Amino acid sequence: MERSVTGTMMTPSHETDPRRFMPPFDDDAPDDTVETPSGKNADTENFPVGSALIRPDLRKHVHAFYIFARAADDISDNPLLDAATKVARLDRFAHALNDANDHTIPSVEPLRASLQETGVTPQHSLDLLAAFKRDATQLRYSDWDDLLDYCRYSASPVGRHVLALHGIGEAAWPANDALCSALQIINHIQDCADDYRELDRVYIPEDMLARHKSNTTELSHEQASPALRATLTAMLDKVDPMLVAARGLPRLVPDWRLKMETSVICVLAERLVALLRKRDPLCDNVKLGKPATLAATATGVLRAWT
Repeated sequence: MERSVTGTMMTPSHETDPRRFMPPFDDDAPDDTVETPSGKNADTENFPVGSALIRPDLRKHVHAFYIFARAADDISDNPLLDAATKVARLDRFAHALNDANDHTIPSVEPLRASLQETGVTPQHSLDLLAAFKRDATQLRYSDWDDLLDYCRYSASPVGRHVLALHGIGEAAWPANDALCSALQIINHIQDCADDYRELDRVYIPEDMLARHKSNTTELSHEQASPALRATLTAMLDKVDPMLVAARGLPRLVPDWRLKMETSVICVLAERLVALLRKRDPLCDNVKLGKPATLAATATGVLRAWT
C-alpha cells in the first residue's frame, strides 16, 4: 500500500518521473526480472511537493532517490510475491546499489550515479530497503515504540538523504525524523483499511487496539467503530508533539528553497491530522483538496520566514 516513500521533500513532477513510462508488472515476465512496477508515480503520492522548490541542480538527485524508493516499495507491496521472494529481490537492489558492475535493475542506476556524483552515503537508501524487507515479513506492530522503529527505517532516511544533498548534517536529524515519522504514521492511518484488506498489513499498534477494546478485524468494516475511532485518535494524539518538534526543522535549513519546502510540509501534515480527527478513513478518502492544499502552502511559506 502507498506509504511515505515520498514522506518528505522528494516527489518529482509527473513530467520528469521516468517511471511513468514503465509498464505495469507482468506476472509472466522472465525469471530474471527483479522490478515489479505498479504504475504508481508522483501523481499518486500523498505529499505532491518538492519539485518546484528543490534547487534545480539537485532535482535530478532527488528524482533518482524517488525512482529507487518507488521501485523497491512496489516489490514490498506486490500481492503476487511471497515474503521470501520480496526479500530476495530487495537484496538484489542492495547488491546493485553497491556494485557498479551490476546493471540488472534499471531503477537503481540513477541513484548509484547520483551517490557517486554527490558523495552522499548509500546508508539512507539501504535503511529504506531494510524497511521494505520488514514490510514483507512483519504484518503487525506490538506497540508505539515498535512502530517508531519501523519509521526510523521507512521514513527518516528519506528526509536525511535530502538533507545530505543540501549539505545539512546530523544536527537536523531529530526534527527531520519527527516530521518524517509523523508523515508516515498519518499515511498509515489514511490507508489503514486498504493495507489490511489488500495486504493483511496493520500498522496500528496492537496494544493500542486492545486498550480501546478494538481489534484488527474492524478494519474490514465499512465504517470505523467507536473503539477503532478512539484508537486512531490516540495515535493522532501521539503525532501532535512530533509535529511540534518538526516545526524546528526549517530553522535548521540554510537553503531558502528547502526551508520553505519543509515548512509547507509541516503545515500540510498538521492540516491532515485535523482532517483525520473529523473523517473516517475506512469509508472516506481522507486527503486535502486543492483549496486546502493551496491555503496550507501559503501558510507554510509565510511561517518559514517568521
